[in-house]
Amino acid sequence: MTDTAPAIQIEHVSKRFGPVVALRDVNLTLSKGEVLGLIGDNGAGKSTLIKIVTGFHQPDEGRILVDGVEVRLRSVSHARSLGIETVYQDLALIPGLSVYHNMFLKRELLLSPLPFLRNGEMKRRARQYLNEMGVAVTSVDTEVAKLSGGQRQAIAIARAVYSRARVLLLDEPLAAMGAREGRLVLDLIHNLKQRREVSIIMIAHNYAQVLEVADRINLLRHGTISLDKRASETSLEELTDVMVEEYRRSHAASG
Repeated sequence: MTDTAPAIQIEHVSKRFGPVVALRDVNLTLSKGEVLGLIGDNGAGKSTLIKIVTGFHQPDEGRILVDGVEVRLRSVSHARSLGIETVYQDLALIPGLSVYHNMFLKRELLLSPLPFLRNGEMKRRARQYLNEMGVAVTSVDTEVAKLSGGQRQAIAIARAVYSRARVLLLDEPLAAMGAREGRLVLDLIHNLKQRREVSIIMIAHNYAQVLEVADRINLLRHGTISLDKRASETSLEELTDVMVEEYRRSHAASG
């Protein structure tokens, strides 16, 4: 492990499901403190790649390095032990519980040796941490079910970071959100980026939003990375043109 090594390095990774090739010779690097935007059409292999990094799937070929050390991610729990956390679209929040109870879900503080919850301390820590991250909620006592979609996404991200994640995988964090809710999540990602305490891979379909927060863009097409550029060196027009051209080729091939 070295300070200069990438947070995550994927080398020549391939994955098949029977006759279907989901990933072919994928090479991807996530530097420490970087926000990497991962884009591509449905079926391009983004979800499969994320599930490999989280330990849910095993690659058929290739290797993964975490902080410069080659690892075989045996399970989701193993990946989490290495600081790799994922926030999926379903968020894994419990709507009927309060914000602070969700923040400490499966990590509750207990009044040892008695099995009583230290609600006051969990409430205090949740309020302090959310304030530090710039996540605005009326009260940490509020049930998650009463929050907006943007607030729920921000709580899920904050919980992952609070659990000492060093690599955060965000699966469509802005899906089906209006401009106001999306802004809350984008501001949180900006905040995390400035703190440089966590490295982020963000899957999204809205290229304009990706370009706003990402340091670098990777385009996944037909199971392989076909574009790797710094966000400052590409544009919404270029990314859109690439995808339109890809659609035309696929349509012509199928026709």
